[in-house]
Amino acid sequence: MPFVAPCTALPQNAEDGFGGWVDVVKPLVEIGIFATLFYVVLRFLWGTRGSTLLKGLGMLLGAAIFLAFLLIQLLALDRVAWVVEQLAPSVVLAVVVVFHPEIRRAIVHLGDVRVFRSLFMRDTKVVPRLLRAISRLSKERTGALIAIEREASLSELTDNGITIDAELNSYLLESIFFPKSPLHDGGVVVRDDRIVAASCLFPLSQNPDIDKRLGTRHRAALGLAEETDAFVLVVSEETGAVSIASGGKLDHGLTIEQLEERLNELYGRRQS
Repeated sequence: MPFVAPCTALPQNAEDGFGGWVDVVKPLVEIGIFATLFYVVLRFLWGTRGSTLLKGLGMLLGAAIFLAFLLIQLLALDRVAWVVEQLAPSVVLAVVVVFHPEIRRAIVHLGDVRVFRSLFMRDTKVVPRLLRAISRLSKERTGALIAIEREASLSELTDNGITIDAELNSYLLESIFFPKSPLHDGGVVVRDDRIVAASCLFPLSQNPDIDKRLGTRHRAALGLAEETDAFVLVVSEETGAVSIASGGKLDHGLTIEQLEERLNELYGRRQS
C-alpha cells in the first residue's frame, strides 16, 4: 500500500475562528498605529515653538485628507480616489523638501521629549542650587534670566545660544551672569538638572499692559511664558527683585521663600 501522509489541516471551524480573530484585531492594530502617529505629530507641533505656518499647514492637510477620505468612501468617487492616490507621494515629497529644516530639528531633538528624558532622570538638587544662585544674584543686584524647560521644547532657543551642557551649579550660574562675562547678555536655558545653553535670545512680550518700569529681561521672560509653558526666573539688575513668569503671567517682587515654594510645586516634590 502506498504511504499516505497524515492530514495536518486545521478543522474548518478552527480556521474560521482564527480568521475571525484576525479580522477583529487587525482594525484595532491599524487604529493604534494611526493614533500614535497623529499623537506624535501633534505633540511636536504644539510642544515646541514651531513655525505657525507649519502648524497651519498641518491642520489644513489633515482636514483635507480626512474630508477627501470621507467623501471617497461615502460617494464612491473612484476617479477622485485615483487622483489622490497619484498625487499623495508628490505631496509628501513636497512637504519634506519645503519643511526639511523643521523635520531635521525634530529628529535631532527627539531625545528632548520628556518621555525619553524621564528614563534617565535621577534625583537632583536643582531647587536648592537655584535658590542659592538667585539669592546671591539678588543681594548683589546682578541681572539674571533663567528659563526652566517643561513640556514644550526650547531647543530653538538653545540652538541660537552658546552651548554649555553642564550640570546645574549655583556658582556656574553666577559666573554666567557676572556683568563682565561674555555670556551675561541673554538668558540661560535649564533642562532637568543641566544648564543647556547661555546667551539665548527670548521673544519679547508685546503686551501693552506690562509695567513700564520693567525692563527687557522681564519682557523677555513674559514673552517666553506667553509662547511656551516654560518657567522663567528673573532678577532685576536695578533693584535685585525676583520675578517669575509662567503661564503668560508675571509675578513680581517674590521673596526667596515664595520662590522656593513655587519651585517645589514645579518639580512636584521637595528635593534635598
